Amino acid sequence: MSTSGPIGHVDNTGAAAMYANDRASQHLGITLDDHGPGWATCSMTVTDVMANGHEITHGGYIFLFADTTFAMACNYPGSVTVASGGDITFLAPTHVGDHLVAHAAEVVRQGRSGIYDVSVTRGDDLIAVYRGRSRTLPAPKNT
Repeated sequence: MSTSGPIGHVDNTGAAAMYANDRASQHLGITLDDHGPGWATCSMTVTDVMANGHEITHGGYIFLFADTTFAMACNYPGSVTVASGGDITFLAPTHVGDHLVAHAAEVVRQGRSGIYDVSVTRGDDLIAVYRGRSRTLPAPKNT
């Protein structure tokens, strides 16, 4: 976590702080490889528990992977941003042992709303594309 503001104040916002508390993504082996304001890159290796009855990766895991990368891109330091929606298109199957990389990039951010595109790849193959819609929560009122 980074410190900013008054001495002793810990900033629990931004991609790195969010990832540090993201037990679901960590449990699945998703790593936050690099990030900056409006973009992020994550990776994940498909494990046997992620395979469905067709012996391909269950789409829910691919969605979660893309959604995690989207979350890392849209959470700027100093704000808390959540998903207001997301859509995914699956383009190719993946299998146990495949190493996947997701890159999220901000398309537009206006006021408290944003749109982000995420590409999921296996090597040079495009596996899925995801579009996420974000909403930044209002700053908490000091009481």
